Amino acid sequence: MKTPRFTPLVAGLPATVPFVGPEAHIRANGRPFQARIGANESGFGPSPEAIDAMCSAAPDAWMYGDSECHDLREALAAHHGVRPENIVIGEGIDGLLGLLVRMIVAPGDPVVTSDGAYPTFNYHVAGFGGVLHKVPYRDDHEDPSALLARSEEVGAKLLYVCNPDNPMGSWHSGRIIERMLKTLPDGTLMVLDEAYIDAAPPGTAPQIDADDPRVIRMRTFSKLYGLAGMRVGYAIGAPAVIAMFDRIRNHFGMGRVSQAAALAALQDQDWLRRVQSNVATARQRLGQIAADCGMYALPSATSFVALDTGHDGAFAHRLVNALMARDVFVRMPFVAPQNRCIRVSTAPDPILDVFAAALPDALAELDQTRHAP
Repeated sequence: MKTPRFTPLVAGLPATVPFVGPEAHIRANGRPFQARIGANESGFGPSPEAIDAMCSAAPDAWMYGDSECHDLREALAAHHGVRPENIVIGEGIDGLLGLLVRMIVAPGDPVVTSDGAYPTFNYHVAGFGGVLHKVPYRDDHEDPSALLARSEEVGAKLLYVCNPDNPMGSWHSGRIIERMLKTLPDGTLMVLDEAYIDAAPPGTAPQIDADDPRVIRMRTFSKLYGLAGMRVGYAIGAPAVIAMFDRIRNHFGMGRVSQAAALAALQDQDWLRRVQSNVATARQRLGQIAADCGMYALPSATSFVALDTGHDGAFAHRLVNALMARDVFVRMPFVAPQNRCIRVSTAPDPILDVFAAALPDALAELDQTRHAP
Protein backbone atom coordinates (compact mmCIF):
# COMPACT_ATOMS: atom_id res chain seq x y z
CA MET A 1 0.00 0.00 0.00
CA LYS A 2 1.62 3.24 -1.16
CA THR A 3 -0.87 5.57 0.53
CA PRO A 4 -3.60 5.23 3.14
CA ARG A 5 -7.07 4.59 1.79
CA PHE A 6 -8.57 8.01 2.37
CA THR A 7 -12.32 8.40 2.14
CA PRO A 8 -13.47 9.66 -1.26
CA LEU A 9 -14.88 12.77 0.46
CA VAL A 10 -11.57 13.75 2.08
CA ALA A 11 -9.50 12.77 -0.95
CA GLY A 12 -11.63 15.06 -3.09
CA LEU A 13 -11.29 18.13 -0.88
CA PRO A 14 -9.01 20.98 -2.00
CA ALA A 15 -5.66 21.27 -0.23
CA THR A 16 -6.51 24.58 1.38
CA VAL A 17 -6.99 25.99 4.87
CA PRO A 18 -9.38 28.82 5.82
CA PHE A 19 -6.58 31.14 6.95
CA VAL A 20 -2.81 31.28 6.69
CA GLY A 21 -1.66 31.93 10.26
CA PRO A 22 0.56 34.86 11.26
CA GLU A 23 3.39 32.53 12.25
CA ALA A 24 3.43 31.01 8.76
CA HIS A 25 3.85 34.51 7.31
CA ILE A 26 6.61 35.25 9.82
CA ARG A 27 8.49 32.11 8.81
CA ALA A 28 8.10 33.01 5.15
CA ASN A 29 9.25 36.61 5.69
CA GLY A 30 12.07 35.69 8.03
CA ARG A 31 11.22 38.42 10.54
CA PRO A 32 8.47 39.23 13.06
CA PHE A 33 5.60 41.64 12.51
CA GLN A 34 5.84 45.09 14.02
CA ALA A 35 2.04 45.28 13.96
CA ARG A 36 0.08 42.03 14.25
CA ILE A 37 -3.39 43.37 13.47
CA GLY A 38 -4.84 40.83 11.06
CA ALA A 39 -6.29 38.00 13.16
CA ASN A 40 -8.55 40.01 15.50
CA GLU A 41 -6.63 38.97 18.57
CA SER A 42 -6.79 41.41 21.44
CA GLY A 43 -3.57 43.39 21.65
CA PHE A 44 -4.92 44.78 24.91
CA GLY A 45 -4.25 41.40 26.48
CA PRO A 46 -6.11 39.27 29.00
CA SER A 47 -7.19 40.28 32.47
CA PRO A 48 -4.31 40.35 34.98
CA GLU A 49 -6.48 38.04 37.07
CA ALA A 50 -6.60 35.59 34.18
CA ILE A 51 -2.81 35.75 33.89
CA ASP A 52 -2.49 35.04 37.61
CA ALA A 53 -4.91 32.12 37.24
CA MET A 54 -2.85 30.68 34.38
CA CYS A 55 0.34 30.94 36.42
CA SER A 56 -1.34 29.30 39.41
CA ALA A 57 -2.70 26.47 37.25
CA ALA A 58 0.55 25.88 35.37
CA PRO A 59 2.16 23.53 37.94
CA ASP A 60 -0.89 21.27 37.65
CA ALA A 61 -0.69 21.10 33.86
CA TRP A 62 0.45 17.49 34.18
CA MET A 63 -3.19 16.64 34.90
CA TYR A 64 -5.94 16.57 32.29
CA GLY A 65 -8.51 19.32 32.63
CA ASP A 66 -11.95 18.64 34.05
CA SER A 67 -13.71 16.76 31.25
CA GLU A 68 -17.01 18.42 32.18
CA CYS A 69 -15.57 21.94 32.57
CA HIS A 70 -17.82 22.06 35.61
CA ASP A 71 -16.72 25.30 37.26
CA LEU A 72 -16.57 27.29 34.02
CA ARG A 73 -19.88 25.88 32.83
CA GLU A 74 -21.59 26.80 36.09
CA ALA A 75 -20.10 30.30 35.99
CA LEU A 76 -21.19 30.85 32.38
CA ALA A 77 -24.70 29.66 33.17
CA ALA A 78 -24.94 32.12 36.06
CA HIS A 79 -23.46 34.92 33.93
CA HIS A 80 -26.08 34.43 31.21
CA GLY A 81 -29.00 33.55 33.48
CA VAL A 82 -29.41 30.07 32.02
CA ARG A 83 -28.91 26.51 33.27
CA PRO A 84 -25.65 24.58 32.92
CA GLU A 85 -27.55 22.22 30.63
CA ASN A 86 -27.77 25.13 28.16
CA ILE A 87 -23.96 25.41 27.88
CA VAL A 88 -21.30 23.40 26.08
CA ILE A 89 -17.63 24.42 26.15
CA GLY A 90 -15.15 23.61 23.43
CA GLU A 91 -11.90 24.47 21.69
CA GLY A 92 -12.97 27.88 20.47
CA ILE A 93 -15.99 28.59 18.28
CA ASP A 94 -14.14 26.88 15.42
CA GLY A 95 -14.05 23.58 17.29
CA LEU A 96 -17.70 23.84 18.26
CA LEU A 97 -18.72 24.65 14.69
CA GLY A 98 -16.94 21.51 13.52
CA LEU A 99 -18.81 19.40 16.07
CA LEU A 100 -22.14 21.03 15.23
CA VAL A 101 -21.72 20.39 11.50
CA ARG A 102 -20.76 16.79 12.25
CA MET A 103 -23.94 16.43 14.33
CA ILE A 104 -26.31 17.93 11.76
CA VAL A 105 -24.88 17.69 8.24
CA ALA A 106 -24.68 14.46 6.27
CA PRO A 107 -23.17 14.29 2.77
CA GLY A 108 -25.39 16.20 0.37
CA ASP A 109 -27.29 18.11 3.06
CA PRO A 110 -27.96 21.80 2.26
CA VAL A 111 -26.47 24.57 4.38
CA VAL A 112 -27.03 28.32 3.90
CA THR A 113 -24.60 31.13 4.63
CA SER A 114 -23.56 34.50 3.22
CA ASP A 115 -21.09 34.62 0.35
CA GLY A 116 -17.88 35.93 1.89
CA ALA A 117 -18.82 35.15 5.50
CA TYR A 118 -16.61 33.26 7.97
CA PRO A 119 -14.69 30.71 5.86
CA THR A 120 -13.98 28.27 8.70
CA PHE A 121 -17.68 27.41 8.88
CA ASN A 122 -17.61 26.64 5.14
CA TYR A 123 -14.49 24.53 5.69
CA HIS A 124 -16.32 22.34 8.19
CA VAL A 125 -19.38 22.00 5.95
CA ALA A 126 -17.19 20.91 3.05
CA GLY A 127 -15.31 18.52 5.32
CA PHE A 128 -18.50 16.64 6.15
CA GLY A 129 -19.87 16.70 2.63
CA GLY A 130 -22.54 19.36 3.03
CA VAL A 131 -23.66 21.51 0.13
CA LEU A 132 -23.20 25.24 0.68
CA HIS A 133 -25.78 27.67 -0.65
CA LYS A 134 -24.66 31.30 -0.42
CA VAL A 135 -26.39 34.64 -0.73
CA PRO A 136 -24.59 37.96 -1.28
CA TYR A 137 -24.24 40.69 1.30
CA ARG A 138 -26.50 43.71 0.96
CA ASP A 139 -24.91 47.09 1.67
CA ASP A 140 -22.02 45.33 3.47
CA HIS A 141 -24.46 43.60 5.83
CA GLU A 142 -25.62 40.02 5.87
CA ASP A 143 -29.05 39.93 4.22
CA PRO A 144 -31.63 38.37 6.58
CA SER A 145 -34.44 38.18 4.02
CA ALA A 146 -32.26 36.55 1.39
CA LEU A 147 -30.82 34.08 3.90
CA LEU A 148 -34.29 33.02 5.02
CA ALA A 149 -35.57 32.76 1.46
CA ARG A 150 -32.66 30.56 0.39
CA SER A 151 -33.06 28.40 3.49
CA GLU A 152 -36.71 27.84 2.61
CA GLU A 153 -35.85 27.17 -1.02
CA VAL A 154 -33.23 24.49 -0.38
CA GLY A 155 -34.51 23.07 2.92
CA ALA A 156 -31.37 24.07 4.80
CA LYS A 157 -30.27 21.97 7.76
CA LEU A 158 -28.21 24.90 9.07
CA LEU A 159 -28.45 28.66 8.55
CA TYR A 160 -25.27 30.48 9.59
CA VAL A 161 -25.53 34.12 10.68
CA CYS A 162 -22.68 36.14 12.20
CA ASN A 163 -23.86 39.15 14.22
CA PRO A 164 -21.84 41.37 14.51
CA ASP A 165 -20.40 40.30 11.21
CA ASN A 166 -16.94 39.09 10.30
CA PRO A 167 -15.34 40.32 8.00
CA MET A 168 -17.25 43.59 7.56
CA GLY A 169 -17.86 44.64 11.17
CA SER A 170 -21.49 45.45 10.36
CA TRP A 171 -24.37 44.41 12.57
CA HIS A 172 -28.13 44.04 12.85
CA SER A 173 -30.18 44.89 15.91
CA GLY A 174 -31.26 42.02 18.09
CA ARG A 175 -34.83 42.62 16.94
CA ILE A 176 -33.86 41.65 13.39
CA ILE A 177 -32.42 38.35 14.62
CA GLU A 178 -35.56 37.74 16.68
CA ARG A 179 -37.73 38.31 13.60
CA MET A 180 -35.52 35.94 11.60
CA LEU A 181 -36.10 33.26 14.19
CA LYS A 182 -39.87 33.70 13.99
CA THR A 183 -39.84 33.00 10.24
CA LEU A 184 -37.10 30.35 10.24
CA PRO A 185 -38.12 27.40 8.05
CA ASP A 186 -39.19 24.29 9.91
CA GLY A 187 -36.26 21.90 10.28
CA THR A 188 -33.58 24.59 9.96
CA LEU A 189 -31.25 25.31 12.87
CA MET A 190 -29.92 28.86 13.08
CA VAL A 191 -26.25 29.05 13.99
CA LEU A 192 -25.83 32.51 15.52
CA ASP A 193 -22.13 33.35 15.72
CA GLU A 194 -21.71 36.08 18.34
CA ALA A 195 -17.92 36.05 18.58
CA TYR A 196 -17.84 39.87 18.63
CA ILE A 197 -20.93 40.54 20.72
CA ASP A 198 -18.80 41.98 23.56
CA ALA A 199 -17.74 44.83 21.25
CA ALA A 200 -21.25 45.61 19.99
CA PRO A 201 -23.64 48.38 21.08
CA PRO A 202 -26.54 47.64 23.43
CA GLY A 203 -29.46 45.99 21.69
CA THR A 204 -27.34 43.90 19.32
CA ALA A 205 -27.82 40.68 21.25
CA PRO A 206 -31.32 39.28 20.66
CA GLN A 207 -33.64 38.28 23.46
CA ILE A 208 -33.91 34.55 22.83
CA ASP A 209 -35.04 31.80 25.17
CA ALA A 210 -32.03 29.58 25.79
CA ASP A 211 -34.35 26.56 25.56
CA ASP A 212 -35.43 27.42 22.01
CA PRO A 213 -34.32 24.42 19.89
CA ARG A 214 -34.28 26.47 16.67
CA VAL A 215 -31.09 28.38 17.45
CA ILE A 216 -27.63 27.81 18.93
CA ARG A 217 -25.48 30.79 19.90
CA MET A 218 -21.69 30.73 19.72
CA ARG A 219 -19.52 32.83 22.06
CA THR A 220 -15.76 33.02 22.69
CA PHE A 221 -13.02 34.15 25.03
CA SER A 222 -10.71 34.74 22.05
CA LYS A 223 -11.69 38.32 21.28
CA LEU A 224 -12.21 41.01 23.92
CA TYR A 225 -11.35 38.64 26.75
CA GLY A 226 -7.89 38.37 25.16
CA LEU A 227 -7.50 34.59 25.34
CA ALA A 228 -7.17 33.57 21.69
CA GLY A 229 -4.15 31.43 22.57
CA MET A 230 -6.17 29.48 25.14
CA ARG A 231 -8.88 28.37 22.67
CA VAL A 232 -12.01 28.57 24.80
CA GLY A 233 -15.41 28.94 23.18
CA TYR A 234 -18.89 27.99 24.25
CA ALA A 235 -22.37 27.55 22.85
CA ILE A 236 -25.74 28.38 24.37
CA GLY A 237 -28.66 26.26 23.26
CA ALA A 238 -31.54 24.00 24.18
CA PRO A 239 -30.51 21.12 26.47
CA ALA A 240 -31.55 18.52 23.89
CA VAL A 241 -29.20 20.12 21.37
CA ILE A 242 -26.37 20.71 23.83
CA ALA A 243 -26.54 17.10 25.08
CA MET A 244 -25.76 15.81 21.60
CA PHE A 245 -22.27 17.34 21.78
CA ASP A 246 -21.40 14.86 24.53
CA ARG A 247 -21.80 12.02 22.03
CA ILE A 248 -18.98 13.21 19.77
CA ARG A 249 -16.87 15.87 21.50
CA ASN A 250 -13.30 15.38 22.70
CA HIS A 251 -14.08 15.09 26.40
CA PHE A 252 -10.56 16.05 27.45
CA GLY A 253 -10.11 18.71 24.79
CA MET A 254 -10.19 21.61 27.22
CA GLY A 255 -6.93 21.95 29.12
CA ARG A 256 -6.70 22.75 32.81
CA VAL A 257 -4.88 26.06 32.26
CA SER A 258 -7.39 27.17 29.62
CA GLN A 259 -10.32 26.51 31.92
CA ALA A 260 -8.69 28.45 34.76
CA ALA A 261 -7.91 31.37 32.48
CA ALA A 262 -11.45 31.61 31.10
CA LEU A 263 -13.04 31.38 34.53
CA ALA A 264 -10.87 34.18 35.91
CA ALA A 265 -11.46 36.30 32.80
CA LEU A 266 -15.23 35.89 33.10
CA GLN A 267 -15.10 36.97 36.72
CA ASP A 268 -13.16 40.15 35.91
CA GLN A 269 -15.86 42.15 34.15
CA ASP A 270 -14.09 45.40 35.07
CA TRP A 271 -11.24 44.39 32.76
CA LEU A 272 -13.70 43.56 29.99
CA ARG A 273 -15.26 47.01 30.29
CA ARG A 274 -11.80 48.59 30.11
CA VAL A 275 -11.03 46.65 26.93
CA GLN A 276 -14.41 47.63 25.46
CA SER A 277 -13.49 51.27 25.97
CA ASN A 278 -10.04 50.73 24.46
CA VAL A 279 -11.56 49.01 21.43
CA ALA A 280 -14.02 51.86 20.87
CA THR A 281 -11.19 54.40 21.03
CA ALA A 282 -9.03 52.36 18.66
CA ARG A 283 -11.88 52.07 16.16
CA GLN A 284 -12.10 55.85 16.07
CA ARG A 285 -8.37 56.14 15.54
CA LEU A 286 -8.43 53.61 12.71
CA GLY A 287 -11.16 55.70 11.11
CA GLN A 288 -8.94 58.76 11.29
CA ILE A 289 -5.91 56.91 9.93
CA ALA A 290 -8.03 55.74 7.01
CA ALA A 291 -9.45 59.22 6.35
CA ASP A 292 -5.97 60.73 6.38
CA CYS A 293 -5.08 58.35 3.54
CA GLY A 294 -8.20 58.92 1.48
CA MET A 295 -9.89 55.74 2.64
CA TYR A 296 -13.17 55.18 4.47
CA ALA A 297 -13.74 53.18 7.65
CA LEU A 298 -16.98 51.24 7.65
CA PRO A 299 -18.98 51.49 10.89
CA SER A 300 -17.96 48.62 13.15
CA ALA A 301 -19.47 46.79 16.11
CA THR A 302 -16.46 44.48 16.41
CA SER A 303 -12.83 44.54 17.52
CA PHE A 304 -11.72 45.33 13.97
CA VAL A 305 -12.53 47.86 11.27
CA ALA A 306 -13.03 47.25 7.56
CA LEU A 307 -11.28 50.03 5.64
CA ASP A 308 -12.67 50.75 2.17
CA THR A 309 -9.75 51.30 -0.20
CA GLY A 310 -11.97 52.89 -2.84
CA HIS A 311 -10.62 50.40 -5.39
CA ASP A 312 -11.21 46.75 -6.23
CA GLY A 313 -10.14 43.49 -4.67
CA ALA A 314 -6.94 43.29 -6.71
CA PHE A 315 -5.84 46.65 -5.31
CA ALA A 316 -6.73 45.62 -1.76
CA HIS A 317 -4.72 42.42 -2.21
CA ARG A 318 -1.68 44.39 -3.34
CA LEU A 319 -2.13 46.72 -0.37
CA VAL A 320 -2.20 43.78 2.04
CA ASN A 321 1.05 42.52 0.49
CA ALA A 322 2.63 45.98 0.59
CA LEU A 323 1.79 46.27 4.27
CA MET A 324 3.12 42.76 4.88
CA ALA A 325 6.40 43.83 3.30
CA ARG A 326 6.49 46.58 5.94
CA ASP A 327 5.95 44.03 8.69
CA VAL A 328 2.29 44.94 9.20
CA PHE A 329 -0.10 41.99 9.21
CA VAL A 330 -3.69 42.71 8.09
CA ARG A 331 -6.26 40.68 6.19
CA MET A 332 -9.05 41.33 3.69
CA PRO A 333 -12.45 39.88 2.80
CA PHE A 334 -12.39 37.20 0.12
CA VAL A 335 -15.45 37.99 -2.00
CA ALA A 336 -16.36 40.99 -4.17
CA PRO A 337 -17.45 43.69 -3.57
CA GLN A 338 -16.42 43.38 0.09
CA ASN A 339 -12.87 42.50 -0.98
CA ARG A 340 -12.31 46.16 -1.86
CA CYS A 341 -11.59 46.54 1.87
CA ILE A 342 -8.79 45.60 4.19
CA ARG A 343 -9.63 44.41 7.69
CA VAL A 344 -7.59 45.85 10.56
CA SER A 345 -7.79 44.76 14.19
CA THR A 346 -7.96 47.31 16.98
CA ALA A 347 -4.81 47.53 19.08
CA PRO A 348 -2.97 49.77 21.55
CA ASP A 349 -1.63 53.09 20.26
CA PRO A 350 2.01 51.98 19.77
CA ILE A 351 0.83 49.26 17.38
CA LEU A 352 -1.52 51.64 15.55
CA ASP A 353 1.38 54.10 15.28
CA VAL A 354 3.20 51.49 13.18
CA PHE A 355 0.14 51.03 10.97
CA ALA A 356 -0.35 54.79 10.64
CA ALA A 357 3.23 55.13 9.39
CA ALA A 358 3.13 52.13 7.05
CA LEU A 359 -0.23 52.73 5.36
CA PRO A 360 0.55 55.97 3.49
CA ASP A 361 3.94 54.59 2.46
CA ALA A 362 2.32 51.41 1.10
CA LEU A 363 -0.35 53.41 -0.74
CA ALA A 364 2.31 55.66 -2.27
CA GLU A 365 4.16 52.60 -3.55
CA LEU A 366 0.99 51.25 -5.17
CA ASP A 367 0.23 54.62 -6.69
CA GLN A 368 3.70 54.75 -8.24
CA THR A 369 3.23 51.25 -9.61
CA ARG A 370 -0.13 52.13 -11.16
CA HIS A 371 1.29 55.24 -12.88
CA ALA A 372 4.59 53.71 -13.95
CA PRO A 373 5.13 53.82 -17.75
